[in-house]
Amino acid sequence: MGSVREGDFVTPGTRLELPDDATVGDGIERSGEVWVAVRAGLFSNGGTPDVSPSGSIPLPPQVGETFIGEVSRLHAKTAELQILCIEGREDGHRSMAAESMAADIFVSEIVDRFMPSPGDGMRTRDIVRARIIKTDPMLKATTKDDPSLGVLYALCTVCGLPLHVSSETPDENVACTRCDYKGYRALSNGFGHGHLLPDGVDLQPLNRGGERWTPEVEGRLGHDGARPYLSLMADYRRGTVHAMPKEARRSGGGGRGGGRGGGRDGQQRREMHKTKCTLCGDDCQVPFQPTPGKPVRCSPCMDKVKDGEADKEALAAERKILVGAREKAQETAGLKLFVGGMPREATTDELRALCEPHGEVRSCDIATDREGAPRGYAFVTYASREEGAAALKALNGSELHGRKLRFDESTSGGGGGRRDGRGGGRDRRGGRRDDRR
Repeated sequence: MGSVREGDFVTPGTRLELPDDATVGDGIERSGEVWVAVRAGLFSNGGTPDVSPSGSIPLPPQVGETFIGEVSRLHAKTAELQILCIEGREDGHRSMAAESMAADIFVSEIVDRFMPSPGDGMRTRDIVRARIIKTDPMLKATTKDDPSLGVLYALCTVCGLPLHVSSETPDENVACTRCDYKGYRALSNGFGHGHLLPDGVDLQPLNRGGERWTPEVEGRLGHDGARPYLSLMADYRRGTVHAMPKEARRSGGGGRGGGRGGGRDGQQRREMHKTKCTLCGDDCQVPFQPTPGKPVRCSPCMDKVKDGEADKEALAAERKILVGAREKAQETAGLKLFVGGMPREATTDELRALCEPHGEVRSCDIATDREGAPRGYAFVTYASREEGAAALKALNGSELHGRKLRFDESTSGGGGGRRDGRGGGRDRRGGRRDDRR
C-alpha cells in the first residue's frame, strides 16, 4: 500500500508515515516503531494529525430522554428492556455500545399503584415507551407519571395475536379477540397505535393508578416473583390453579418462594406482614416478621436511601424511633439468666421456687443431654428486664442442695451450645461443672 494522503479513508491498523516525535490527535497511536490508525475514518494531516470518524457516533442515552424498548427479561423486582430507538434523535435508530443497549425498570417505576412483580404490568416481548431516569452505574428507566409512557404493543400469551384494550373486567385492561385471555398492562396512551400518540385518547383510567386491586386479581399477583409458574397474570395459559413444573422445583424455583412452597398448586405462599414504614410512617407490607428496632421501609423510601436522596431530618427521626422501639422490645423480652453449678438432684420446681421471690419467672429450664441426664446448668427467663437484673445480683452465690450457684446474663439462646465464649457445659477451669463433684 502506498503512503496515506490527506483525506484518505483509513481503517484500524493502517500504517501512517509520520515523524517519530509527532504530536497526534484522536484515532492514531504508536505501535512499536510505527504510527497506526486505531479507528475507521478520514486521515487528516493538517496541524495535528488525526483520524476523524466517517460518520456520527451515537451518544449513549441521557437522563430525561425517552426511548422505545422491548421487554427482554423479567426478574423478581425489575424488568429488563432492550433499547430499540431513542426518540428525538436523527441517529436514534443506530446501534449503540453494549452497555447502552439495555435499561432496567424497577417494579415501583412501572405504574402508580402497588405491584409486587414487574410481570404483573408488562410481559416479555412487550414494546414499551420509557424515560431514562439514571445512567450511572447502569441505565434505569420509568414508565410512570406521563400518559405517553407505558406498554405500546403486547401479544396474547396464549395464541400470539396482538392484544386490544378492554374495560369489561376491572383490573384487566387488555384482552385477546380470539381466545379468552385477559390481563393487565401498564398502558401508554399510544397502545395499539405504534409509537404515535393519537389525539383524544386517554387510557390512564384503565391503569387504575392509586387504587387497590380487586380481590379476584389480588390473589393472582406475582407476590412470589416474576416467573411464569409463580405469577398467573404473567402466564395465563396455566390457568388459575396449576402445579409447579418439575424443572422449576429442581432449580429452586427461580423466584422468591420458588422451591420452598411458593407455587400455586396448593403449596404455602410466603406470609406478608402488615407494618409501617419507619422512615415515612406509611402503611406497607413486608414478606418477613419485622424486628423491633430494625428499619422497615417501603419501596419508595428504600429507593431514596439507596440513591442518597433521603432527607437527613427524616433519617434522624427514624433513628429516634428505632432506638425507642429497641428499648421497649428489650424490656418486653425480659432477661434470660444462665445458672451454673446446678446439682444433679435439683429439679425445675426447686429452681423456680428459688427465683420467683425476685420477680415473675417466664420460663425455667434445666439443660439435659441426649439421655436426659442433667448437664449441670440451667436457664431462667424473667418477664421484666429490670427484675431480672435485680435477681442476678441477689441470687448470684446462692445455694441449692448445698452447692453454690453462679448466675450470669445469658448471651445466647442457651441449650447445649456456647454461652459466652467459654463453652457450654464447662466451667472456667475447663472441666465439667458437675462431673467432679
